[in-house]
Amino acid sequence: MTGSVTEPFARLAELGLTLPDVAPPQASYIPAVQSGNHVYVSGQIPIVDGRIVATGLVGAEITTEAAKELAATCALNALAAIDALVGLERVVKIVKVLGFVASADGYTDQPEVINGASELFAAVFGEAGRHARSAVGVAQLPRGVPVEVEAIVEIA
Repeated sequence: MTGSVTEPFARLAELGLTLPDVAPPQASYIPAVQSGNHVYVSGQIPIVDGRIVATGLVGAEITTEAAKELAATCALNALAAIDALVGLERVVKIVKVLGFVASADGYTDQPEVINGASELFAAVFGEAGRHARSAVGVAQLPRGVPVEVEAIVEIA
């Protein structure tokens, strides 16, 4: 990242994306918190215009490709939470991404699903968007969603 204030927004525009409103918390937490030079983003689920857009298990009701798109939606919601708290222009590095995939029995393509989030972060921040990551299969996620993504971000 070159440090340009508008660069993340210009890249989002090039991708045909705009930041949504911050997704409302689904329980007792806040979307993101700053500690020192890091922002910790709470798990973001696929919410668009204030509503959950998909439920079900990946590998059963939800395809890998659809889940990958939902992971990108989660990442976009994470960017909205970061921007609302400190401003996207302050992002130095996406440090760590943790993705959860509600998986049907025997489903093992969790990394491909969470690539949706990873690829969005890289598209917006370039090399600064490349990060350490875990992709974890789980039996269920809150509200029945198929994917949830959280992030740790270094800021200036």
